[in-house]
Amino acid sequence: MSTTKRVLNPERLRQVPEHFSWLDHRLVREHTIEKADVCAWALYLFLVTAADAHGLSYYSDASLSRRLNLDLRRLAQARRELIALDLIAYDPPLTQVLSLPESVPVAARIERLHAILGGRP
Repeated sequence: MSTTKRVLNPERLRQVPEHFSWLDHRLVREHTIEKADVCAWALYLFLVTAADAHGLSYYSDASLSRRLNLDLRRLAQARRELIALDLIAYDPPLTQVLSLPESVPVAARIERLHAILGGRP
């Protein structure tokens, strides 16, 4: 079975930030990095590193699980956290690393994350 690559969210193509970094400094400045656990950030780093120029990759869950040393349940949780933070789009088997969303009040982001994670603090 062959996978046809397609951009999942054309309005949010990842761009190299003006400052010298592939990762946007807003992840730290806006405290986004504090909103997910280390497994989610390991997945994000892998996806950023493996993605093509449009932010797309299509690694299977089995491959991601092996490479990141995460069981499938934990991998799915990490992906949900990144989706909740609006950092990736996912339509199996494609994942797209998104440009960072426009600044949203922290309280709104936390509320969205809690809703997706089922109320877990």
